[in-house]
Amino acid sequence: MQDYKLQKLSTGMDLITVPQKGTKAVVVLVLVKTGSKYEKKEVMGISHFLEHMLFKKTEKRPTPLDVAETLDKVGGDYNAFTSEDFTGYYAKVGSEKLDLALDWVSDIYLNSLLPEEEIEKEKGVISEEINMRYDNPMTYTQVLWQRLLYGDQPAGWDVAGTKESVGNITREDLSDYMKTQYTAENTLVVLAGNTDHKEGRKKVEEYFSEIRDEDPVKKKEVFENQTEPQVKILERDTDQTHMCLGFRGFRDDHPERYTQEVIATLLGGMMSSRLFTKVREELGLAYYIQAASSTNPDTGYLVTRSGLDNGNVEKGIKAILKEFKKLKNKKVDEEELRKAKDYIKGKTSLKLESSDSLAFYYGRQALLERSLLTPMELFKRIESVQLDDVLETSKKLFTPEGLNLALIGPFEDEERFKGILKKNFN
Repeated sequence: MQDYKLQKLSTGMDLITVPQKGTKAVVVLVLVKTGSKYEKKEVMGISHFLEHMLFKKTEKRPTPLDVAETLDKVGGDYNAFTSEDFTGYYAKVGSEKLDLALDWVSDIYLNSLLPEEEIEKEKGVISEEINMRYDNPMTYTQVLWQRLLYGDQPAGWDVAGTKESVGNITREDLSDYMKTQYTAENTLVVLAGNTDHKEGRKKVEEYFSEIRDEDPVKKKEVFENQTEPQVKILERDTDQTHMCLGFRGFRDDHPERYTQEVIATLLGGMMSSRLFTKVREELGLAYYIQAASSTNPDTGYLVTRSGLDNGNVEKGIKAILKEFKKLKNKKVDEEELRKAKDYIKGKTSLKLESSDSLAFYYGRQALLERSLLTPMELFKRIESVQLDDVLETSKKLFTPEGLNLALIGPFEDEERFKGILKKNFN
């Protein structure tokens, strides 16, 4: 059983400590329960923009170079990230430098000054980040997929925003957003690695003693409404068509989310999966093809991602749909199910050997989900998935009214592709 501890601190923050044997490293991860789903349209991308700005200036570290050099001088790893539901900041150092990591993370989190001159420069940086993602169709299909599923609501917006929305964000916008969202109620700190519960609590209480205690703004409910297959195309003169093809699925707290994970693994989670074997090895239609299950507090989906020769797109779609239909019409055998379960458990175990992955594993659950599972408890949920469960959940997932296709390539006729979906999946 994993030796973790979840504690409520006197400041109102939550703390998870996850001691890990056999490591000399320690990770400080700060997660704040705000992301693009919490935004207003006129400041779309503000969560991501603020994440960038926290690396610019505090009173203690008055330049971006001062912020960066603090951990560079001790060989630390550090970064930040923004998603739809949360934003995170972390520092990974040798355990003897824990105080330095806590001082650095708490300083940028609590004391960033958001200098006006850096805001204007960073707008250009983020604009180039948006351009970079747009120019990479393999990456941008995921943005298109979210837009197809959720449309013009926060869940369907690009986490980075648009160049126009980012260009309109002011220092006052950033400051107000930080004050309302970066609060004790919204904040979780995770210490993982070479640390202990008692020391961790004492130090985090000290470094985060000045955190704001205000009621944060909550996100709006995600709206979903679909009655038939949907298609969204971004016409682009590419040599290869990139696409996301899949179905609406279950959210974090749904009991069938674990079966959904097993199904995604059976379909395209490994090199011996059904889709990889059929679409790449047998038919030679794609270099990359994979399936993944995604769940969050509001929604979920199961999606296949692939890149296909422009002349083989229809053939590829039909081949993928055929594999979906097989799973909902015929039971998998015990040996194949066992392989998928062992793959999930093995990959998870390998990933959680690192303290930063361990911190994120516990942190995300504690911040967003109603239950907090150790890896062994997670494995029990995976093990509980039976042959009948795979069949019955596949029938629920793989329906025409939940089917979606997002595609980037030299095509413009969405009705044509809707026809392909309807004809080949009913």
